[in-house]
Amino acid sequence: MEPSLAQAAAPDAGRKPGIERLRLLVADDMAATNREILHRMDSDVRLIPELASHLIAAGGKRIRPMLTLGCARLCGYQGDSAVLLAACVEFIHTATLLHDDVVDESDRRRGNPTANVLWGNQASVLVGDFLFTRSFQLMIKTGSLEVLGILCGAAAEIAEGEVLQLVIANDTASSEADYLKVIKAKTAALFAAACRVSAIIAGRPAAEAQALDDYGHNLGIAFQLIDDAMDYAADGATIGKNTGDDFREGKVTLPILLAIARGSETERQFWRRVIENPADQTETDWPQALRYIERHGTIAETLVRARLYGEKAKQALDIFPAGEARAALSEAVDFAIERAL
Repeated sequence: MEPSLAQAAAPDAGRKPGIERLRLLVADDMAATNREILHRMDSDVRLIPELASHLIAAGGKRIRPMLTLGCARLCGYQGDSAVLLAACVEFIHTATLLHDDVVDESDRRRGNPTANVLWGNQASVLVGDFLFTRSFQLMIKTGSLEVLGILCGAAAEIAEGEVLQLVIANDTASSEADYLKVIKAKTAALFAAACRVSAIIAGRPAAEAQALDDYGHNLGIAFQLIDDAMDYAADGATIGKNTGDDFREGKVTLPILLAIARGSETERQFWRRVIENPADQTETDWPQALRYIERHGTIAETLVRARLYGEKAKQALDIFPAGEARAALSEAVDFAIERAL
Protein backbone atom coordinates (compact mmCIF):
# COMPACT_ATOMS: atom_id res chain seq x y z
CA MET A 1 0.00 0.00 0.00
CA GLU A 2 1.26 3.49 -0.84
CA PRO A 3 2.43 5.57 2.13
CA SER A 4 0.15 8.31 3.40
CA LEU A 5 1.12 11.93 2.86
CA ALA A 6 2.57 11.97 6.37
CA GLN A 7 4.62 8.82 5.84
CA ALA A 8 5.86 9.86 2.41
CA ALA A 9 6.77 13.44 3.19
CA ALA A 10 8.13 13.32 6.72
CA PRO A 11 11.90 12.66 6.70
CA ASP A 12 11.91 11.94 10.43
CA ALA A 13 9.71 11.88 13.49
CA GLY A 14 11.09 15.14 14.86
CA ARG A 15 9.43 18.51 15.22
CA LYS A 16 7.09 19.35 12.39
CA PRO A 17 8.45 22.28 10.36
CA GLY A 18 6.42 25.46 10.37
CA ILE A 19 6.33 28.92 8.91
CA GLU A 20 6.20 30.54 12.36
CA ARG A 21 9.94 31.21 12.47
CA LEU A 22 9.76 33.26 9.27
CA ARG A 23 6.51 34.89 10.36
CA LEU A 24 8.07 36.09 13.62
CA LEU A 25 11.21 37.28 11.84
CA VAL A 26 9.24 39.59 9.53
CA ALA A 27 6.26 40.33 11.79
CA ASP A 28 6.69 44.11 11.89
CA ASP A 29 7.35 44.38 8.16
CA MET A 30 4.43 42.06 7.42
CA ALA A 31 2.11 44.28 9.47
CA ALA A 32 3.31 47.24 7.39
CA THR A 33 2.76 45.19 4.23
CA ASN A 34 -0.81 44.42 5.26
CA ARG A 35 -1.44 48.11 5.81
CA GLU A 36 0.00 48.87 2.39
CA ILE A 37 -2.22 46.21 0.81
CA LEU A 38 -5.35 47.65 2.43
CA HIS A 39 -4.36 51.16 1.38
CA ARG A 40 -3.70 50.16 -2.23
CA MET A 41 -6.93 48.15 -2.47
CA ASP A 42 -8.96 51.26 -1.74
CA SER A 43 -11.05 52.71 -4.56
CA ASP A 44 -14.08 54.93 -5.02
CA VAL A 45 -15.56 52.07 -7.01
CA ARG A 46 -16.98 50.12 -4.10
CA LEU A 47 -16.94 46.73 -5.78
CA ILE A 48 -13.13 46.77 -6.09
CA PRO A 49 -12.19 46.77 -2.38
CA GLU A 50 -15.19 44.59 -1.59
CA LEU A 51 -14.20 41.84 -4.01
CA ALA A 52 -10.45 42.13 -3.44
CA SER A 53 -10.78 42.03 0.33
CA HIS A 54 -12.95 38.90 0.05
CA LEU A 55 -10.05 36.94 -1.42
CA ILE A 56 -7.26 38.56 0.59
CA ALA A 57 -9.16 38.11 3.87
CA ALA A 58 -10.12 34.53 3.03
CA GLY A 59 -6.90 33.13 4.45
CA GLY A 60 -3.66 31.86 3.09
CA LYS A 61 -0.31 32.19 4.77
CA ARG A 62 1.05 34.94 2.50
CA ILE A 63 4.23 32.97 2.02
CA ARG A 64 5.29 34.93 -1.07
CA PRO A 65 5.42 38.38 0.59
CA MET A 66 6.99 36.81 3.67
CA LEU A 67 9.72 35.39 1.44
CA THR A 68 10.37 38.86 0.01
CA LEU A 69 10.68 40.28 3.50
CA GLY A 70 12.75 37.35 4.79
CA CYS A 71 15.17 37.59 1.87
CA ALA A 72 15.47 41.34 2.43
CA ARG A 73 16.37 40.61 6.04
CA LEU A 74 18.90 38.01 4.88
CA CYS A 75 20.50 40.63 2.62
CA GLY A 76 20.68 43.17 5.44
CA TYR A 77 18.31 45.58 3.71
CA GLN A 78 17.14 48.63 5.65
CA GLY A 79 14.44 50.68 3.95
CA ASP A 80 10.84 50.93 2.80
CA SER A 81 11.07 49.18 -0.57
CA ALA A 82 10.86 45.65 0.87
CA VAL A 83 7.36 46.36 2.18
CA LEU A 84 6.29 47.86 -1.16
CA LEU A 85 7.60 44.82 -3.03
CA ALA A 86 5.98 42.38 -0.59
CA ALA A 87 2.63 44.07 -1.23
CA CYS A 88 3.34 44.04 -4.96
CA VAL A 89 4.04 40.29 -4.92
CA GLU A 90 0.81 39.63 -3.02
CA PHE A 91 -1.18 41.69 -5.52
CA ILE A 92 0.27 39.76 -8.46
CA HIS A 93 -0.54 36.48 -6.72
CA THR A 94 -4.08 37.58 -5.83
CA ALA A 95 -4.75 38.82 -9.36
CA THR A 96 -3.69 35.47 -10.81
CA LEU A 97 -5.97 33.65 -8.35
CA LEU A 98 -8.94 35.73 -9.47
CA HIS A 99 -8.19 35.00 -13.12
CA ASP A 100 -7.46 31.31 -12.46
CA ASP A 101 -10.79 30.76 -10.73
CA VAL A 102 -12.60 32.18 -13.75
CA VAL A 103 -10.62 30.05 -16.22
CA ASP A 104 -11.01 26.91 -14.10
CA GLU A 105 -14.66 27.68 -13.29
CA SER A 106 -13.83 27.07 -9.63
CA ASP A 107 -16.52 27.57 -7.02
CA ARG A 108 -14.51 27.19 -3.80
CA ARG A 109 -11.16 28.48 -2.56
CA ARG A 110 -9.88 27.76 0.95
CA GLY A 111 -13.35 26.50 1.79
CA ASN A 112 -15.09 29.73 0.77
CA PRO A 113 -17.10 30.62 -2.35
CA THR A 114 -14.85 32.09 -5.04
CA ALA A 115 -15.21 35.70 -6.14
CA ASN A 116 -16.51 34.63 -9.55
CA VAL A 117 -19.34 32.74 -7.86
CA LEU A 118 -20.29 35.72 -5.68
CA TRP A 119 -19.75 38.59 -8.14
CA GLY A 120 -19.47 36.94 -11.55
CA ASN A 121 -16.67 36.36 -14.02
CA GLN A 122 -16.58 39.89 -15.41
CA ALA A 123 -16.05 41.52 -12.02
CA SER A 124 -13.41 38.96 -11.04
CA VAL A 125 -11.36 39.50 -14.20
CA LEU A 126 -11.58 43.29 -14.00
CA VAL A 127 -10.65 43.46 -10.31
CA GLY A 128 -7.76 41.12 -11.08
CA ASP A 129 -6.65 43.62 -13.71
CA PHE A 130 -6.95 46.43 -11.14
CA LEU A 131 -4.67 44.54 -8.75
CA PHE A 132 -2.12 44.03 -11.52
CA THR A 133 -2.06 47.79 -12.15
CA ARG A 134 -1.58 48.40 -8.43
CA SER A 135 1.37 46.01 -8.47
CA PHE A 136 2.96 47.99 -11.32
CA GLN A 137 2.56 51.22 -9.35
CA LEU A 138 4.32 49.63 -6.39
CA MET A 139 7.18 48.41 -8.59
CA ILE A 140 7.70 51.91 -9.96
CA LYS A 141 7.61 53.40 -6.47
CA THR A 142 10.82 51.51 -5.61
CA GLY A 143 12.64 53.50 -8.30
CA SER A 144 14.46 50.44 -9.63
CA LEU A 145 14.20 49.57 -13.31
CA GLU A 146 15.80 46.19 -12.58
CA VAL A 147 13.08 45.36 -10.06
CA LEU A 148 10.47 46.48 -12.58
CA GLY A 149 12.00 44.20 -15.20
CA ILE A 150 12.15 41.19 -12.86
CA LEU A 151 8.55 41.42 -11.66
CA CYS A 152 7.07 42.33 -15.04
CA GLY A 153 8.99 39.40 -16.51
CA ALA A 154 7.54 37.12 -13.85
CA ALA A 155 4.01 38.37 -14.55
CA ALA A 156 4.47 37.65 -18.26
CA GLU A 157 5.86 34.19 -17.49
CA ILE A 158 2.92 33.40 -15.23
CA ALA A 159 0.52 34.29 -18.04
CA GLU A 160 2.47 32.11 -20.47
CA GLY A 161 2.33 29.24 -18.01
CA GLU A 162 -1.42 29.54 -17.61
CA VAL A 163 -1.90 29.58 -21.39
CA LEU A 164 0.36 26.54 -21.78
CA GLN A 165 -1.63 24.76 -19.07
CA LEU A 166 -4.77 25.54 -21.04
CA VAL A 167 -3.17 24.16 -24.22
CA ILE A 168 -2.19 20.84 -22.63
CA ALA A 169 -5.29 20.56 -20.43
CA ASN A 170 -7.13 17.26 -20.85
CA ASP A 171 -4.25 15.89 -22.93
CA THR A 172 -3.08 12.56 -21.51
CA ALA A 173 -0.29 12.49 -24.09
CA SER A 174 1.38 15.45 -22.34
CA SER A 175 4.94 14.86 -21.18
CA GLU A 176 6.57 15.49 -17.82
CA ALA A 177 8.63 18.16 -19.57
CA ASP A 178 5.41 19.97 -20.54
CA TYR A 179 4.14 19.68 -16.99
CA LEU A 180 7.36 21.03 -15.48
CA LYS A 181 7.36 23.91 -17.94
CA VAL A 182 3.88 24.85 -16.74
CA ILE A 183 4.67 24.81 -13.03
CA LYS A 184 7.98 26.59 -13.50
CA ALA A 185 6.10 29.41 -15.20
CA LYS A 186 2.84 29.60 -13.28
CA THR A 187 4.24 29.06 -9.77
CA ALA A 188 8.04 29.08 -9.58
CA ALA A 189 8.46 32.33 -11.55
CA LEU A 190 6.77 34.46 -8.89
CA PHE A 191 8.55 32.69 -6.02
CA ALA A 192 11.89 33.34 -7.75
CA ALA A 193 11.11 36.99 -8.48
CA ALA A 194 9.78 37.58 -4.96
CA CYS A 195 13.13 36.47 -3.56
CA ARG A 196 15.48 37.94 -6.17
CA VAL A 197 14.17 41.50 -5.90
CA SER A 198 15.24 41.64 -2.26
CA ALA A 199 18.88 41.25 -3.27
CA ILE A 200 18.44 43.96 -5.90
CA ILE A 201 17.06 46.61 -3.55
CA ALA A 202 19.77 45.69 -1.02
CA GLY A 203 22.47 46.25 -3.65
CA ARG A 204 23.87 42.75 -3.16
CA PRO A 205 26.25 41.07 -5.66
CA ALA A 206 24.88 39.28 -8.72
CA ALA A 207 25.83 35.90 -7.25
CA GLU A 208 23.59 36.49 -4.23
CA ALA A 209 20.71 37.69 -6.39
CA GLN A 210 21.02 34.51 -8.46
CA ALA A 211 21.18 32.39 -5.31
CA LEU A 212 17.89 33.87 -4.08
CA ASP A 213 16.39 33.35 -7.54
CA ASP A 214 17.47 29.68 -7.39
CA TYR A 215 16.08 29.37 -3.88
CA GLY A 216 12.68 30.76 -4.88
CA HIS A 217 12.57 28.86 -8.16
CA ASN A 218 13.17 25.47 -6.56
CA LEU A 219 10.90 26.24 -3.64
CA GLY A 220 8.14 27.20 -6.08
CA ILE A 221 8.45 23.92 -7.96
CA ALA A 222 8.38 21.94 -4.70
CA PHE A 223 5.37 23.96 -3.55
CA GLN A 224 3.38 23.18 -6.71
CA LEU A 225 4.34 19.51 -6.67
CA ILE A 226 2.93 19.28 -3.16
CA ASP A 227 -0.25 21.08 -4.23
CA ASP A 228 -0.70 18.58 -7.03
CA ALA A 229 -0.07 15.62 -4.71
CA MET A 230 -2.51 17.03 -2.17
CA ASP A 231 -5.31 16.99 -4.73
CA TYR A 232 -5.20 13.19 -4.57
CA ALA A 233 -4.91 12.91 -0.80
CA ALA A 234 -7.55 10.64 0.62
CA ASP A 235 -8.37 13.12 3.40
CA GLY A 236 -8.66 16.69 2.19
CA ALA A 237 -10.35 18.11 5.26
CA THR A 238 -7.35 20.12 6.44
CA ILE A 239 -5.30 20.83 3.34
CA GLY A 240 -6.89 24.13 2.38
CA LYS A 241 -8.17 23.08 -1.03
CA ASN A 242 -10.93 20.93 -2.41
CA THR A 243 -9.58 17.43 -2.88
CA GLY A 244 -10.18 16.18 -6.41
CA ASP A 245 -10.56 19.57 -8.08
CA ASP A 246 -7.71 18.92 -10.49
CA PHE A 247 -9.18 15.54 -11.37
CA ARG A 248 -12.65 16.93 -11.98
CA GLU A 249 -11.21 19.69 -14.18
CA GLY A 250 -9.15 17.20 -16.17
CA LYS A 251 -5.82 18.79 -15.26
CA VAL A 252 -2.79 16.72 -16.18
CA THR A 253 -0.47 16.76 -13.17
CA LEU A 254 2.48 14.60 -12.15
CA PRO A 255 0.49 12.04 -10.13
CA ILE A 256 -1.62 11.34 -13.23
CA LEU A 257 1.33 11.35 -15.64
CA LEU A 258 3.09 8.77 -13.47
CA ALA A 259 -0.06 6.66 -13.18
CA ILE A 260 -0.50 6.69 -16.96
CA ALA A 261 3.14 5.74 -17.54
CA ARG A 262 3.05 2.89 -15.01
CA GLY A 263 -0.45 1.61 -15.70
CA SER A 264 -1.88 -1.10 -17.91
CA GLU A 265 -3.68 -0.39 -21.17
CA THR A 266 -6.98 -0.69 -19.31
CA GLU A 267 -5.83 1.93 -16.85
CA ARG A 268 -4.60 4.22 -19.62
CA GLN A 269 -8.03 3.95 -21.27
CA PHE A 270 -9.58 4.98 -17.96
CA TRP A 271 -7.33 8.04 -17.70
CA ARG A 272 -8.02 9.05 -21.30
CA ARG A 273 -11.75 8.88 -20.68
CA VAL A 274 -11.86 10.81 -17.39
CA ILE A 275 -9.19 13.41 -18.20
CA GLU A 276 -9.95 14.09 -21.84
CA ASN A 277 -13.70 14.26 -21.18
CA PRO A 278 -14.08 15.36 -17.53
CA ALA A 279 -17.73 16.33 -18.04
CA ASP A 280 -18.49 12.65 -18.56
CA GLN A 281 -16.98 11.51 -15.26
CA THR A 282 -19.20 9.31 -13.09
CA GLU A 283 -19.44 9.01 -9.30
CA THR A 284 -17.25 5.91 -9.33
CA ASP A 285 -14.41 7.50 -11.30
CA TRP A 286 -12.89 9.48 -8.42
CA PRO A 287 -12.46 6.46 -6.09
CA GLN A 288 -11.15 4.45 -9.04
CA ALA A 289 -8.59 7.17 -9.79
CA LEU A 290 -7.46 7.07 -6.15
CA ARG A 291 -7.00 3.30 -6.37
CA TYR A 292 -4.80 3.61 -9.45
CA ILE A 293 -2.83 6.46 -7.85
CA GLU A 294 -2.26 4.28 -4.77
CA ARG A 295 -1.43 1.17 -6.78
CA HIS A 296 1.47 2.87 -8.56
CA GLY A 297 2.76 4.99 -5.68
CA THR A 298 2.49 8.24 -7.59
CA ILE A 299 1.83 10.47 -4.57
CA ALA A 300 4.93 9.13 -2.83
CA GLU A 301 6.97 9.67 -6.01
CA THR A 302 5.66 13.22 -6.38
CA LEU A 303 6.65 13.97 -2.79
CA VAL A 304 10.11 12.51 -3.36
CA ARG A 305 10.54 14.87 -6.32
CA ALA A 306 9.32 17.79 -4.19
CA ARG A 307 11.89 17.03 -1.51
CA LEU A 308 14.67 16.96 -4.12
CA TYR A 309 13.70 20.46 -5.27
CA GLY A 310 13.42 21.50 -1.64
CA GLU A 311 17.00 20.41 -1.01
CA LYS A 312 18.14 22.44 -4.01
CA ALA A 313 16.35 25.46 -2.57
CA LYS A 314 18.05 25.10 0.79
CA GLN A 315 21.47 24.54 -0.81
CA ALA A 316 21.08 27.82 -2.71
CA LEU A 317 21.17 29.63 0.64
CA ASP A 318 24.65 28.30 1.43
CA ILE A 319 26.21 31.43 -0.08
CA PHE A 320 24.80 33.44 2.83
CA PRO A 321 26.18 33.38 6.38
CA ALA A 322 24.34 31.28 8.95
CA GLY A 323 21.85 33.18 11.07
CA GLU A 324 18.21 33.56 11.98
CA ALA A 325 17.09 34.76 8.55
CA ARG A 326 18.77 31.90 6.71
CA ALA A 327 17.41 29.37 9.20
CA ALA A 328 13.88 30.76 8.85
CA LEU A 329 14.03 30.63 5.04
CA SER A 330 15.40 27.08 5.15
CA GLU A 331 12.62 25.94 7.47
CA ALA A 332 10.08 27.58 5.16
CA VAL A 333 11.12 25.03 2.52
CA ASP A 334 10.39 22.13 4.86
CA PHE A 335 7.07 23.72 5.75
CA ALA A 336 6.10 24.09 2.10
CA ILE A 337 6.71 20.38 1.55
CA GLU A 338 5.10 19.13 4.75
CA ARG A 339 2.22 21.63 5.07
CA ALA A 340 -0.39 18.98 4.26
CA LEU A 341 0.49 16.86 7.30
